Amino acid sequence: MSTDTPPPSPPPQPAGHSAARSPNRVRNILAVVFVALVVVGVAIYGVVSSRNSSSQTSAVTSAHHHPETSSSPSSKHTATTTAPTTTTVAPTTTTGVATAAPEGHGPITSPPLPAPGPGFNAGQVTAVGDSVMLDYQTPLQQDIPGINVQAAVSEQWSAGEQELETLKSEGQLGAVVIVGLSTNGPIASSDFDAMMSILSGASRVVFVTIHVDRPWQDPNNGVLAAGVSQYPRAVLADWYGLVSQNPGWLYSDSTHLPIDGPGAQALANLVASKA
Repeated sequence: MSTDTPPPSPPPQPAGHSAARSPNRVRNILAVVFVALVVVGVAIYGVVSSRNSSSQTSAVTSAHHHPETSSSPSSKHTATTTAPTTTTVAPTTTTGVATAAPEGHGPITSPPLPAPGPGFNAGQVTAVGDSVMLDYQTPLQQDIPGINVQAAVSEQWSAGEQELETLKSEGQLGAVVIVGLSTNGPIASSDFDAMMSILSGASRVVFVTIHVDRPWQDPNNGVLAAGVSQYPRAVLADWYGLVSQNPGWLYSDSTHLPIDGPGAQALANLVASKA
C-alpha cells in the first residue's frame, strides 16, 4: 500500500526580509517624485523666462516702431535752435550791407541827387540789363538794398526801353536807373537819346560799358561814353576798363563771369558806387 509523500514546504524566509523591501519602494517612489518636481520646476522656469523675454522684446520693438516718442523732443529742440540761427544771420548780413552802403553810394547822398520828376520814385533804384547783370545781380542787391532788378538773357536795348517805359507809366520806376544793356547787339547815338527821353526826369542814370568778344563792343562803348557827356544826370560805370585789367574774372567767352565770384563782386561795387 502506497502513500503519497507531500511536497516539501518552502524554507522559511528570514525575519525582516519583507520589511527591507518596503523602504526600497519608498525610496524609489521618492526619487520619481523628486525627478518629476525637477522637471516641472524647469518647465515653469522656462515659461516664466519666455514671458519675460517676450515682454522685453515687445518693449524694444515698440520703441523701434515709434521713434517719434524719443526723437520728437530732440527734433523740436533742433527746430527751435535752427530758427534763431537763421534770424541771427539775416541781421548780420543786413548790418554788413548797411555799413558798406555809404562807402559804395557816395553819389546818392553826396552830392545830393536832384529831385526826380513825375513818374519816378525818390529813394528807389531800378536796374535793367541782360545776362551779364544776372551774373552780378545778387551782390548788386546786397550793395543796394531794395533795388528792383529787371534782367533777362539776350535782352536787347529796345526791350529794356519798353520795360522802363512800362514801369514809369505804372509809377514803379526808381529815381535812380541803372542800364546794363548793349551786350547783345549794336546801338547808335539815337538809341541812347531815345533811352534818355524815356528816363527824362530821373535823378541819375548809370550806363555800364560792356566787355564782349563781338565787333560792336568798342562802338557801343563809344556811344555810351559820348552820350553820358551830353546829359548832366547820366554817369558812366566803366566795366570794360576795369575788367580789361583783370581778365581772369571772366569766363572763356570774355563776356560772362562766375556768379558771386570776384568779378561779380567788383562789377556790383562799381555800379553801386555810381548809383
